[in-house]
This record gives sequence, structure tokens and C-alpha cells, in this order.
Amino acid sequence: MTSVSEGTKTGSIFGGTLLISGSCIGAGMLGLPILTGVAGFLPAMVMFFAAWLFMTLTGLLLVEVSTWFNTPVNFLSMVDKTLGRAGRICGWILYLFLFYALGVAYLSSSSNHTSYFFSHVLMLNIPTWFSSVFFVVIFGWLIYLGTRPVDLFNRGLMFAKIVVFASLLILGANFVKSKNLLYTDFKYSLFSLPILIISFGFHNMIPSLYSYLGGDIKRIKTSIIAGSLFTLLVYVLWEIIVLGILTVKGSNGILESYHNDIGAAQALRNTLGSNALGVFAQLLAFFAILTSFIAQSLSLVHFLGDGLKVKKKKRENIWLCLLALLPPLVFSIIFPQLFFAAINFAGGVCAVILFGILPVLMVWIGRYRHKIPSNYKIIGGQPLLVCIMLFALFVVVYQVTNMFGFNLFSIPKI
Repeated sequence: MTSVSEGTKTGSIFGGTLLISGSCIGAGMLGLPILTGVAGFLPAMVMFFAAWLFMTLTGLLLVEVSTWFNTPVNFLSMVDKTLGRAGRICGWILYLFLFYALGVAYLSSSSNHTSYFFSHVLMLNIPTWFSSVFFVVIFGWLIYLGTRPVDLFNRGLMFAKIVVFASLLILGANFVKSKNLLYTDFKYSLFSLPILIISFGFHNMIPSLYSYLGGDIKRIKTSIIAGSLFTLLVYVLWEIIVLGILTVKGSNGILESYHNDIGAAQALRNTLGSNALGVFAQLLAFFAILTSFIAQSLSLVHFLGDGLKVKKKKRENIWLCLLALLPPLVFSIIFPQLFFAAINFAGGVCAVILFGILPVLMVWIGRYRHKIPSNYKIIGGQPLLVCIMLFALFVVVYQVTNMFGFNLFSIPKI
């Protein structure tokens, strides 16, 4: 491993910013207001800032690791070169769990929105399991067609998502009640940390960003900070709209939505009915789930292909597509109320270890054991690395104990 010299001027900061924010803003935002809303708007803002700072710092740690290589390398190659075979195996397993957990979360949520489409547009009452199967068959076929069709389809979805979100903000402002934003219950603050962390997950895009900007460290840092800040702004605006409209307690409130595994968009629709805002909320949810599902599923197909050494062709390997799509489909059908549980596991365990603990270990070993020269080091030295590691370990322990029923902190109840 050797340090990479300053790259040539390719790409743009604006494009890099969109790359970062685009990889963050997806289906995870549907659960954010529900899981953060149980504590109230002010505690939610504190947790948003903590998650943003944690994920931005660990992203910058990966930028430092990237400078140790002559060419852009993927995340698992970084782990392999710095932490060895054991680190690579650990990373591979965690990546697999992360992809599958997110797939289960997206399919669990998609069934509600697909069923709504069948019942209100086609006037057909179908079981939720059929909705999930229909969703996978239609959009799984698109994934099988390959990266180019997915890219073109995803661009259209992103444009539609931006238009719908802007419309939602404009219409929603008329329904916001300031007294709803004043609700505060700090004992539930930590409850939302896992989903907040996964909602700022852009780390798998850093090798692509490094290549896109030609290894220009200054522009890479600027893109990461700007992209993550833009993501934070979008989330805050979304929180204001949802928490300003929904009450915490009562029918169709935040607590009831959480216990019924209902996302923010569906909760808005249940509260406001079929007016324009409810329709736009439903559309935003569907577009967010679809963009995230397609991107994550295609990434999983490529990840499995690389790991299993499958030769790439114009279209994706049908068996890899089935391996990527069938396990989460089966889980989402057997356990349909898994949206919050799956996304909490993905964020609180897989993402924190992959994008929090492993980057700290890589930088520590590279800097202080192997003495790898680098033209960029994140400020803070060993104290910063220790603080990041302690925070990451805290989140993992918190999430694991919750999964086994040993709640270290308060869990919301109706």
C-alpha cells in the first residue's frame, strides 16, 4: 500500500454532493419521523446531529484509508489489506446481513403501498403476500436486465421523488401545528439512533466518489460534508412536516403507528385521508421504497457476483438475482411486520460495525502500527478514534440488548 498522489480535476463537487445525498435519502426516511417522534422534535434534532456527525467522521476516516492505495478500491478490499483475511470475512458477512436486512425492510413496507394501489386504483382486494411477490417479480425483472436499464429508470424515479417531496413540503406547511413540535420526552431519545445511523449511510459510495473526483482530497471532503449536510436538511424538513401534523398519542398518532409498523407516509394518509397531501405522501413512500429497493438489490447482485467470482455479462445472472431477492421476500411474507425491526438491525448492528468500528480499526492499524504515509489525516488523532469507537460500541450493545429483550433504556408503549 502506498499513498495516492493528488488526483486530476475530474468530476464536480456538485455531482459528488448528489452522489452522497442520493445514496442516503431513501426508504429509511419513511421510518425516521415515527421512531424519532416518540421523543419529540427537539430530542430528535439532537440525535440527528449525533448520527450525522458520527457517520460524517467515519466517512472521512475511509477517505484517509483510500489514500493508502494507488487506485480506487472497494470497501472490502480496504478491510482485507488492513485487517487481513479475518477482517474481510467479517466484513463480507456483515455486508450480506446488511443487504438482506434492508431488503426485508423495504419489502415489508412495499406490501402496504402495493396493496393500496391494487385496492384504490384497480379496485382489487389482494393479500399482502401477493403484493410483495408482485413487487419483486416486476422490479426484480428490471434488475435482471442490468445496470443500464436500472440507471435510466432510477433517474426518472429520482426526479419524481424530488417533485413529490417539494410538493409535500408546500402542501404540508398548511397542516403543521407548532404545538405538536413542542412535545418532548427525552427518555426515548436514544431509541431512534439505529435508524438515524443507517439513514446517513453513504460509505459504500466513497470508492466511487474517490474515482469520480480523481482522488482530489479537498473536493472529496467538501462533497461528503455538503452531501451529508444536504441530507440532514431534507430530513429536518421532513420531520417538521410529519411531527407538526401527527400527534404522539391518539388514533393514527406516532405511538400507534410505531406499534402497527406503519411508516410516516402511511400515517399521514391515515390522518389526513385522501386529500392531496395524503396522496403525495403515499407517492413519496412508494418512490422512496422503490429507489432504495432497486439500488440495494442491484448492489447485492454485484456483491454476490464478486464474492462468488461469477463472470459479468450484459444482463445479470438469473441465479444471483434469485439469491438476492428470494430470502428477503420469504422473510417479509412470513414476518410482514418487520419494517422497523429489520431497519433497526441493519442500522444498529451491521452499519455501525461496518461503517463505524471497522474504519476506526483500519485507521488505527494503518497509522500507528504500519505507519502508512498519507497526504490526508482527519484531525483529532487517537482521542477522536477512541471516542468514535466508544460511541459505535455503545450503539451496538444498545441494539443487541434490545433485540434480546434487555432494554437498557425506555421503549415506547401505547
